[in-house]
Amino acid sequence: MARDTHVIKKFVHDNALSLAMFGLFFIFLIGLSITGYSQANEERLAHAESAQTYVQYITSGGFIEAVFENWESEFLQMGALVVFTIFLYQKGSADSKKLRGREPFETKSRYSIIRASSWRMRGRAVWRVLYSSSLGISLFILFLLSFGLHAVGGVAAYNEQAAWHGEPTISTLQYMASSQFWFESFQNWQSEFLAVGALLVLSIFFRQRGSPESKPVGAANSATGEPQ
Repeated sequence: MARDTHVIKKFVHDNALSLAMFGLFFIFLIGLSITGYSQANEERLAHAESAQTYVQYITSGGFIEAVFENWESEFLQMGALVVFTIFLYQKGSADSKKLRGREPFETKSRYSIIRASSWRMRGRAVWRVLYSSSLGISLFILFLLSFGLHAVGGVAAYNEQAAWHGEPTISTLQYMASSQFWFESFQNWQSEFLAVGALLVLSIFFRQRGSPESKPVGAANSATGEPQ
């Protein structure tokens, strides 16, 4: 029993940051579903429609669109930051690579597919190449999945509204070509890149003691990259 308690405590200690982030994610997602459920039923009653059950709401186009419209922007900005920091610099930012000098890198990932002596070695080389870019690839795959689900949920919500007003329904591709779809995307994309840009610039001049997202309190504003 004591050993199990120790294992649990160690797991929580070692993973506290991600547990806190995912815990807050689920709390806010539940809050979104409850408030969205209430708002959606108020709107349905205003159009003389019967109220939805909670399960019907969280599987509806309106809820799906609301969730994935935001996920899409988050994964886009994180993927862009991961890729842009490969070759773009920001003087004075802890999130930038150093302006001069080489950064440490993993030489084992530098496999040559062409010079591999066997199919097995080529397979390992391909895997190494993919793995060496797997963070950016994963984030952009999540972005594309969220982008698609935003469209699927959005067109369902749009067509529900159209049916209430006796207007024709549209296809997913028609919805994706509409100004409404891109308005929903751009209103989130602009805020995400503003937040990332603000963090990069503010971290030049301001500090947060104890956070790896900040330079040391005594570091010069011009100091760039993580302290060595």
